[in-house]
Amino acid sequence: MRRHTLSFVSPVGMAAFSLFVGTACLDSTPVQQQPHEPKTEAPVKKVVPGAVLPDDPRVAMFKPALPAEFAVRGGTASEDKVTLGRLLYFETRLSKNHDVSCNSCHSLTAYGVDGTKVSTGHKKQQGSRNAPTVYNAAGHFVQFWDGRAKDVEEQAQGPVLNPVEMAMPTAAKAEATLRSIPGYVELFKKAFPTDANPVTLANAASAIGAFERKLVTPSRWDKFLGGDADALTVDEQVGLGKFLDVGCNACHMGTLVGGGMFQKLGLVKAWPAADDGGRVMVTKQEADRMMFKVPSLRNVEKTAPYFHDGSASSLDEAVRLMARHQLGKEVSDGDVRAIVTFLKSLTGAIPQDFIKAPELPASGPKTPKPDPR
Repeated sequence: MRRHTLSFVSPVGMAAFSLFVGTACLDSTPVQQQPHEPKTEAPVKKVVPGAVLPDDPRVAMFKPALPAEFAVRGGTASEDKVTLGRLLYFETRLSKNHDVSCNSCHSLTAYGVDGTKVSTGHKKQQGSRNAPTVYNAAGHFVQFWDGRAKDVEEQAQGPVLNPVEMAMPTAAKAEATLRSIPGYVELFKKAFPTDANPVTLANAASAIGAFERKLVTPSRWDKFLGGDADALTVDEQVGLGKFLDVGCNACHMGTLVGGGMFQKLGLVKAWPAADDGGRVMVTKQEADRMMFKVPSLRNVEKTAPYFHDGSASSLDEAVRLMARHQLGKEVSDGDVRAIVTFLKSLTGAIPQDFIKAPELPASGPKTPKPDPR
């Protein structure tokens, strides 16, 4: 027997309930069932032991990512100033014998270095320290290995007057040379329009600094810092884990993965060569003996040899020496390979169009001749 269920209808003739016979609705058309579509779930990524992802709290110590450029104190440099700085960076006439420029020791096509232990300057003299890369250098907290210049603008004056490097005898001689080149006189006026006497060595260094502040090399690492886990390979993520576990981040942290502090070389185990005392040569304070600026690890794959004296020829060797002398640890071959794999992810893109060697202004009739003495 079929069971009937009757619902009541209101007196005003408005249907309040439906009449059912069993489970079929008598006063409606059958409901068509929509075809079932299986749910698509995001693929679950395999968790690799030791791999570090962007949401790991330790990653925050490396933020923020690289800026588009490093701002000059007081604002942004004008394009005229940057243009002048680019020319002066390649200008050999700022050297006594017209054969050395900023680019000689900090080659922009070679990741800002010259690939030698120490650089060669005037009369083939050799310096005492390795030339650090100019890329991203404007973001360092001080300049030179011993921190004797506060910024890239101050740093740029040093080599011009250094007798081993560019060997100009005085600032006045360098300024006279620049004033003897008509094209530079006009360029300095544009770059420093409010200066009554714009052609000075200080202004030249300021322009070079403005150019260097744009020498920035973003890499996949910056995308990783922004939350893109796929920007680094799994092997690089594991290498980052080893980098952190070993303790490299005690000194190499921040946006530049270094470049933000001084540290004693040979902190745990004495450094084998102590003839260069580092910052003590600037401050004359014994507490600063063997203190050097911690270098940035950006582009470190491309900037061998390593350390202030260029004594390590390979990145593997540099990692072992740092672990031994700074942290008191002997790291395995596998851990060294992992850390080096991560460090290679810090290699960025060189701004090829920006660094092309420019055509320099022609010399004037009073421009000094090269002086090899």
